[in-house]
Amino acid sequence: MRLSWLQIVRLGLVQMCIGAVVVLTTSTLNRLMVVELALPALVPGALVALHYGIQITRPSWGFRSDTKGNRTAFVIGGMGALASGAFLAALAVVIMPETRTGGLLLSVLAYALIGLGAGASGTSLLALLATATDPRRRAAAATITWLMMIFGIAATAGTVGTLLQPYSPALLLEIVGAVTAGAVLLTTAAIWGIERRVIADRDPKPSPFREGLAEIWREPRARAFTLFIFLSMTAYFLQELILEPFAGLVFSFNPGQSTQLSGAQNGGVFVGMLVVGIASTGLRIGSLRFWVIFGCLGSAAALAVIAGLGLSGAGGLVPAVVAMGFFNGVFAVAAIGSMMALAGAGREAREGTRMGLWGAAQAIAAGFGGLLGAGAADLLRTVLSDPAAFGAVFLGEAALFLISAVVAASVIESAAPRRQTEKTADKTLVPGE
Repeated sequence: MRLSWLQIVRLGLVQMCIGAVVVLTTSTLNRLMVVELALPALVPGALVALHYGIQITRPSWGFRSDTKGNRTAFVIGGMGALASGAFLAALAVVIMPETRTGGLLLSVLAYALIGLGAGASGTSLLALLATATDPRRRAAAATITWLMMIFGIAATAGTVGTLLQPYSPALLLEIVGAVTAGAVLLTTAAIWGIERRVIADRDPKPSPFREGLAEIWREPRARAFTLFIFLSMTAYFLQELILEPFAGLVFSFNPGQSTQLSGAQNGGVFVGMLVVGIASTGLRIGSLRFWVIFGCLGSAAALAVIAGLGLSGAGGLVPAVVAMGFFNGVFAVAAIGSMMALAGAGREAREGTRMGLWGAAQAIAAGFGGLLGAGAADLLRTVLSDPAAFGAVFLGEAALFLISAVVAASVIESAAPRRQTEKTADKTLVPGE
């Protein structure tokens, strides 16, 4: 039995909850540490890198999903760990003015929990989607679930930004507590009962984890796609930890305004994903190669505009950030559709392990990109003005997006001849065609 559209939407609600909780740590708490607490951007950068680094365990979670079953327990348990970590991270920010060391130690524990929770819940959820979704619906299922995640991120950032004005530590804890508790309850209600209604074939004699991972790495398409994910996601996340501090330090945005800026950015991502989903799936316009290159080039242009606005002191930051989000969404949804489709290629009963491998590549890139962006901004601010320092990082990110566009074109073109001869197995890199 395969997932119905209603069940896919229910699983999308879980993805929405994951995004809603994670955005609190990567936007609101990040800005509070850099601006209100005057910590170097490298501090939240290292904490976010820690939570991404721990997600290198994603292939293991995926393998367990492939061989042990009971993905529902991993999803709910992971969400509980993620929510607990997010609340502890907010508590750490509140106590830092009184005890800097204690706050930092609590932050390390909190972000470690966030990494474990996101890895367990996210990978198990995607494995369930990959194994139980009809192959013809995989690309659409990926679009639906990621659109819901982006909606959760944008709605949470915008709502929290509004409710957090004027800022107070007590109000922060109240808001974060409500969001995290709500995420656990909604996740449990959304996923409950779905897995036992879905019959998914499993490998009766699974190979050991390392052997299974090695088998996947020997697949040329899986290996090439892993490298592509790492490069492109490094570019995608380079500005994640510095955009809100940039808005606060250069454009004098208050905490609520900068959080709303993050919401506006993710609103742009949502629209970009929606446009590509409709154009490529419904209208059959464009291929993955076109949309990825278009998204990367547009992202690079938007970043150059943002850097110029900071140097010139002109207004218009919000529209430029929305445009960047739009092009990010265009790029991301094409990669996501490919990921879901490619997870079902190759040896059977390895969907979870493949999703874990690519999730780990994305997580490492996200942590590396965020830490690199924060560290570069800190270093450049010692010798340059704030607008020039942040602008240099944004321009570096734009250059990396240009490189990613070239790499994407090469990866997709190299797969075209294979797709002609292996129509069933290789319809993965251009799902819109």
